[in-house]
Amino acid sequence: MGLTPAHWVYLAGVLLIIGVTVARKNVVVPALLATAVTAWVMTGSPVTGIQAIFNASLIAASELFNIFLIIAMVTALLGALRAMKADQRMVTPFQKVMRGGWSAYAVLAVVTYGISLFFWPTPAVPLIGAILVPAAIRAGLPAMGAAMAIAVAGQGMALSSDYVMQVAPGLSATAAGVEGSAVADVALVLSLVTGITALVIVGVMLRKHMRTPAEVNLEEWEAGVVAEPRPPRRLLRRISVSPTRKLVPATSAERIAEPITVVEEKVPVGATVGGPSSGSGGSADGPPPSGGSGPDGGPADDAVPADDDMASARIERLSRIFSIVVPVAFLAMIVYMVLGKITDLVPSLEGGSAAALVGGLAAILVVVAAASLDGPKKALQSTGEHLTDGLVFAFRAMGVVLPIAGFFFLGNADFAGKILGYEDGQQAPGLLVDLVTGAEHFIPGNPIVMCFGVLIIGMMCGLEGSGFSGLPLTGSLAGALGPHAGMDPATLAAVGQMGSVWAGGGVLVAWSSLLVVAGVTRVPVIELARKCFLPVVAGLVLSTLVAALFF
Repeated sequence: MGLTPAHWVYLAGVLLIIGVTVARKNVVVPALLATAVTAWVMTGSPVTGIQAIFNASLIAASELFNIFLIIAMVTALLGALRAMKADQRMVTPFQKVMRGGWSAYAVLAVVTYGISLFFWPTPAVPLIGAILVPAAIRAGLPAMGAAMAIAVAGQGMALSSDYVMQVAPGLSATAAGVEGSAVADVALVLSLVTGITALVIVGVMLRKHMRTPAEVNLEEWEAGVVAEPRPPRRLLRRISVSPTRKLVPATSAERIAEPITVVEEKVPVGATVGGPSSGSGGSADGPPPSGGSGPDGGPADDAVPADDDMASARIERLSRIFSIVVPVAFLAMIVYMVLGKITDLVPSLEGGSAAALVGGLAAILVVVAAASLDGPKKALQSTGEHLTDGLVFAFRAMGVVLPIAGFFFLGNADFAGKILGYEDGQQAPGLLVDLVTGAEHFIPGNPIVMCFGVLIIGMMCGLEGSGFSGLPLTGSLAGALGPHAGMDPATLAAVGQMGSVWAGGGVLVAWSSLLVVAGVTRVPVIELARKCFLPVVAGLVLSTLVAALFF
């Protein structure tokens, strides 16, 4: 079948979306318009074109909601851990091994990678910034080095594979028409090649900037003079010991970590009962405070700090328990999944089964953590609040993907019929596959050229600042181009995923979540993106060659 006007309109929509992403603008409106016009031309009905805007997003939501649910469960778990300060305790032991700049660099990279695999970088970075970055700065690691380590290990290496939560592989695989586990396995290898290469190059760049461990390193960083010309020593000393150091804005994790005391809220009650205004005796006119029996409320005042001490001790005990239980539970899950892949001891978990295990385990841990901290009755409320917060975060982080994915699903024959409202048995055209087939003689069959082409398209999509919004496009291209080049579509989808997430996920563009990394490390975000460019691009080139030659 030859190309129809609908094919050309769809191609124009694809080029429009790519052009808008290159211009660093939001692609939601172009995706909605392209969906409506394409459906209109395909069916000849403007009403169907309008309906397709809703149907395309609905189909995308139904296909991708499992991803939203995993994000919600894991975010809810992080909220439950934060309530008992177990999130801080999980990373605090690593401070003890930061003896110098190089050990601090290694610890930051490893801990960031590990935490970001399970909780995603965006919620993990403030925690790392509050707990580990000051220790790393004190140990002699430059602030820019800390920022680059966090960005490469978390926003890049962990997020580009997303091997535990498998949100990114799920998006790529759905668009490419392959198993999510196949994309995840290749993406894990490529992300490690890219990340390790980038970290080594960053280490070479930092070799002349490491400093001797000293308290003054932290004082300079807190005084805000790290990225600026160094002031005279006397001025620096005066800045570092002045009260203005207390005015440095705390990060969100620091504010969460501040101890909350209720003693001051209860003291006025005792003061009113036993104060001068109560006359002689004081407490005879009203009931004594809870737990108090003396006329001046003394025993009640003594009981307040005792209650606080008991509550603090209980939270401390729960924090210790869950800081061990949660990592061990997820480690056991990973061991189970690995055993399923390489042995016959346990059933193999593929695609949705693995994702369901992650989400279910996270949900169980949320319930147990909430019940342990708040008690069985209050846990009914707090668990719901944690899950609600998780769902809100999931839709804020991923909601923009739905209309974009809907447009690319319209070019897939498996979904186009549902979007256009076709009857059962009525076959819809696969616009994207038809376009690739029509341009077959123009497309080089060389796997290396094909891989680098998809990588560049992924990086262009990442310029929009959202690492996942380009995955439906790169996945669709992988499904269409892979068979032509004699490549596994899963491998090609993983290559496109590398380009899109490393660029837009928060490493190469300053208008992405790289802002969070720059904020917690207090370095200029533009300078951070510029310094990350060479290491990351070198890593992407190497990993793309690995994909083309060995997969």
